[in-house]
Amino acid sequence: MTITLFDQPLPHGVTLACRAAGPVDAPQRALFLHGFPEAAFVWDEVMDALAPGVRCVAPNLRGYGGSSAPADPTAYHAKHLAADLSAMVDATAGPGQAIDLLVAHDWGGGLAWTFAALMPQRVKRLVIINAPHPGTFHRELRDNPAQQAASAYMLELVQPDAAQRLAADDFARLFGLLSRFGAAEWLTPALRQQYREVWQRGLDPALNYYRGTPLRPPSGPGDDALRQLVLPPAVLNVRVPTTVLWGEADHALLPALLDGLEAWVPGVQIYRRPGASHWIVHEQPAWVIDRLREVLSR
Repeated sequence: MTITLFDQPLPHGVTLACRAAGPVDAPQRALFLHGFPEAAFVWDEVMDALAPGVRCVAPNLRGYGGSSAPADPTAYHAKHLAADLSAMVDATAGPGQAIDLLVAHDWGGGLAWTFAALMPQRVKRLVIINAPHPGTFHRELRDNPAQQAASAYMLELVQPDAAQRLAADDFARLFGLLSRFGAAEWLTPALRQQYREVWQRGLDPALNYYRGTPLRPPSGPGDDALRQLVLPPAVLNVRVPTTVLWGEADHALLPALLDGLEAWVPGVQIYRRPGASHWIVHEQPAWVIDRLREVLSR
């Protein structure tokens, strides 16, 4: 496996620590966005498989693993994250050009959905992996008690002492999060150490993604913030060719989040994977890689 590590300074003063594979002059370019509580290294196997014909780049998102990590939660609002991604597309595909493939999981998917809606000219193909579209997430958090219960952990992650609690006992709660859906045989000692090295840099900046979003389950019977929230069509309607890969055994993001998706994403192709969890990229990398190759060949 040949993975290149580098820091990518961006014009607006942010630097993202990146991992890359594949020749810089490859005919196709792909960006990979991770989620919580992960980092760019989770894409290594996928990037290495695609690299012979694709320049693959995976940044540690703002707040993670050596990337810029501002303390102010407002620095993690969508407009700032979209600026980071736009600059990464410039750096990877060329100024003003479109990336051939944008692949995103979990919080990276939340960023990718918004970016593709606001800047469709910058993305040729979009692949989302177990990351809810903001329209269906808003609906399910507002109306579906099952999704409200499944997302209740978000209310814990926004607490001021969340980072300290997650770091206690050698990150026991975070490792528990990675194994909550099953045995997690993929979580080898070497991979555990990679997670540990990222988390040791600090968890609070990454938790600002949760603090900065209005899409959280109600905190109690009198919390009607979701019913008052109106998401503008500009951040919901995605006109980029989109493929969704979904592990159906994800107990945090329920399959109902896929219902009605085509209303906001016309022509979306959805591949459901029974038995796979939120960590499908780790559990079934060969299946994910095959789907990405199919998308790149279109």
